[in-house]
Amino acid sequence: MGRADGRCRSETRWLCDRSLIRKIHEENKLSDSFELEVEQITYGPKHHFFGYIGQSQTIPWNQSGRYIVALRNGFQDHMPGPGEAADVILIDTENEYSIQIVDQSQGWNPQQGTMFYWNPESPEMQFFFNDRDPETQKVFTVLFDISRGKRIREYRYEDTSFGNSGVAQNGGYFLGLNYARMARLRLVTGYLGAADWTEGVVHPEDDGIFKIDVNTGEKELIASFAQLGDALRDYHPGVESKEMFINHTLWNRDDDRIYFYARGNFGGRGDQLNVPFTVNPDGSDLTIQKVFIGGHPEWLEGHEILGHNADDLVVYDTDEQKIVRTLGDQSVFPEPGGDNAFSPDGKWIINGSGPKRGTVYVMYRMADGTWARTERYDQGEWISGDLRSDPAPCWNRTSDQVLFPSISRDGTRQLFVITRR
Repeated sequence: MGRADGRCRSETRWLCDRSLIRKIHEENKLSDSFELEVEQITYGPKHHFFGYIGQSQTIPWNQSGRYIVALRNGFQDHMPGPGEAADVILIDTENEYSIQIVDQSQGWNPQQGTMFYWNPESPEMQFFFNDRDPETQKVFTVLFDISRGKRIREYRYEDTSFGNSGVAQNGGYFLGLNYARMARLRLVTGYLGAADWTEGVVHPEDDGIFKIDVNTGEKELIASFAQLGDALRDYHPGVESKEMFINHTLWNRDDDRIYFYARGNFGGRGDQLNVPFTVNPDGSDLTIQKVFIGGHPEWLEGHEILGHNADDLVVYDTDEQKIVRTLGDQSVFPEPGGDNAFSPDGKWIINGSGPKRGTVYVMYRMADGTWARTERYDQGEWISGDLRSDPAPCWNRTSDQVLFPSISRDGTRQLFVITRR
């Protein structure tokens, strides 16, 4: 395995000196406090990032914690199109964060990466990512095995073109979305130039959320755009003429409910459509959630989900369709509308917010409200538009480290790790 490009070169020496790793500790008048240590683990000249938000136990580390899966690419000034592959890499945490290229992907974007997920049924050795066929531009999902050093399955379908959008937290299934339709209707979320069999169809009956059996490859359409249009007809006047896309398909921890957004008219004239839904994995109980709790929610336990309402970080019950409690206050979470991730052990929340002024990460202990926060981390100019780069935090498996991206001193996008001490 080779070293990351540019590691400890003279112009980045200050980033490599462990004595300069910042320790941030804010007292909050509660006992048993803790401190946060932040370390940069990748370096330029190329960009390194994981991609998707740390919702629904989207964990970059494998089971043992040795490897972090990530993307590496050479640009961030335009959306990747056909033929512009990113390296799929493993970062070795036991070997000075050295990097090994294991594959490449043409199914990725700057905001959400390639939808990496370690396979819950084999989390030490196998992970999922998206790709596209260079000839047909059809999107598909890959299952890669690091012990074999190769792809062991590609989930391709003749009649459709979609990629993974969320793996069941306990394994066995993943959800699929049409990333070409997403790119056409909101470029930042999709794959530019991918094949779209639904172009010109407002509410297709053969597209929506697919559920795929990991072991058999069998696919099932559990919620179609036609069904969403019917559900929204009385709720959102004019929906008949609005092309929709779907984003953020999130399995809860029991794998018995999926939360997602039906969206339309992003960047267009007229009323924007941005409606949260829930559905059961078998396609039953498709339900509009009438309380909006922000664009990047996170499942807690059962059917409760974490989001924000006005200036509060809130817990929302998807059964009762109401906010049932708040967490902290503005002294803890000054801008609760950022990205939130619930730790695998169910004891911690990490919140990242405020990208315009630099992102601050707040780690919050659920049991007693004890918290600590980091300094601000810059996202440069990549905070809006088609090239937006969300600085989303992602937990490790032992719930004591968090991975996040930031713009480093040389202007490249790099990975950092927060460790709780």
